[in-house]
Amino acid sequence: MQLHVLKSKIHRVRVTEANLNYIGSITIDEDLMEASSIIEGERVQVVNINNGERLETYVIKGKRGSGEICLNGPAARRVAVNDTIIIICYCILDAEEAKTHKPILIFPDENTNKLR
Repeated sequence: MQLHVLKSKIHRVRVTEANLNYIGSITIDEDLMEASSIIEGERVQVVNINNGERLETYVIKGKRGSGEICLNGPAARRVAVNDTIIIICYCILDAEEAKTHKPILIFPDENTNKLR
């Protein structure tokens, strides 16, 4: 049996931009990607704390150290700049692996989106 389990989470970051005219995705500061073990192109779930919206998209690497969190394309309609979101990434593990798996959770500064 295989299970979908939490791989990593970027907890409570602020949306810095919403770009409707981009082809789609979420752009994330490379520092945050590296700290959370999320790679470019990986599928993520985005949960908007301000309005309850949930969506899935893929990740684009943002400028390292910028604090950039930008929802692109249709996802831009589901957030507003300065909304607080959680970015969640899952993995598939067999049942035995899942019992001992430890997810990576990061808690950046909510005002700057930078690692503490």
